[in-house]
Amino acid sequence: MQLDNQGRAMLFALGAVFLWSTVATAFKLSLEHLAPIQLLAWSSLVSLFTLGILLAASGQLPQVFRGNRRDYLRSLGMGIINPFLYYVVLFEAYDQLPAQEAQPLNYTWAFTLALLAVPLLGHRLSRWDLVGGVVAYSGVWVIATRGDVLSLRFDNPYGVALALASTVLWALYWIYSARDRRHPLVVLFCNFAMGVPFALVACALTAGLMVDSWQGLAGATYVGVFEMGIAFALWLGAMHFATNASRIGNLIFLSPFLSLFFIRTFVGEAILPSTYLGLVLIVSGLVLQQALKDR
Repeated sequence: MQLDNQGRAMLFALGAVFLWSTVATAFKLSLEHLAPIQLLAWSSLVSLFTLGILLAASGQLPQVFRGNRRDYLRSLGMGIINPFLYYVVLFEAYDQLPAQEAQPLNYTWAFTLALLAVPLLGHRLSRWDLVGGVVAYSGVWVIATRGDVLSLRFDNPYGVALALASTVLWALYWIYSARDRRHPLVVLFCNFAMGVPFALVACALTAGLMVDSWQGLAGATYVGVFEMGIAFALWLGAMHFATNASRIGNLIFLSPFLSLFFIRTFVGEAILPSTYLGLVLIVSGLVLQQALKDR
C-alpha cells in the first residue's frame, strides 16, 4: 500500500521518536567505558561523517560551501554551544545521575526556551506557559528529591544542576539557530564541523583520545550515527511531508516513556515511583503549554 504524505511523515516521526527513546540508555551504557569528554569527542566526530553522508545522499553537500563569512562565523558560535558545550554538560549529567532522572530533567528544555525567548526575542509568556511551567517544574522537584518533596534536599544537586543547565544551552542553540536561513541539515553539519575540533582538543588535553574499550567506541558510534545524525534527519523528513504538523509533534511525548522501558531493560535501573510521577508532571506541563498557549 502506498503511503500518502501524512503517512510518510508519521513513519519518519515514529522512527525519530524510537531512536531518541534509546539514547538515554546508549549514553549511560557508553559512560561505563568512556569519560564524558571522550564520549563527546568520538560521537561528535562520527556524527560529522554521518551528516556529511546524509548531505551527499540528498545532493545538498555543495550548499555547505556556498555560505558567506557571516554564516561560518555563526556556525562557529553555534558549534561551540552544540555539540561542544551542550554535550559536555549533558554527558556529565548522565555520568552523575541515574538515566531515569537525567532524561526527564533534560526534557524541560521547551520551558527554558519559552523563558529565554522573553529577553532574547521579545516574546511574552502566556498564562498557559506559566501554568505549564509550574506543572513541569513540580515534576523536576519530584524527580530531584526522589519523591521526598518536603525535605528540601536534592539527592544529587550537582547532577540536577547539570541536567537543567543543558536545557539552557539547548534552548540558546535553537534560539540563535532559528536566525540561520540555510537548510537545517546544512546548518547542523557546519555547526558540528566547527564544534568537533573543540571537543577533540578538550579530550586530548584531559581524558585522552585513546580508548581501549570497544564497547565504549561502539556506544559512541551509536550515539553519533543515530542520536546526533539519523534521528534528526528523520524528524526533518517528517516535518517536510507532514500535512498536520501538530499530530507529528505530539508523537514526541511518547519518547520519554518508551525511554524508561529501555533504561529498565538494558541499563537495569529499577524505575522509582517518583520518576513516573515526575515525568507525568513534566509531560503534562508540556501538553498544557503546547495545546493551550494561544488561548
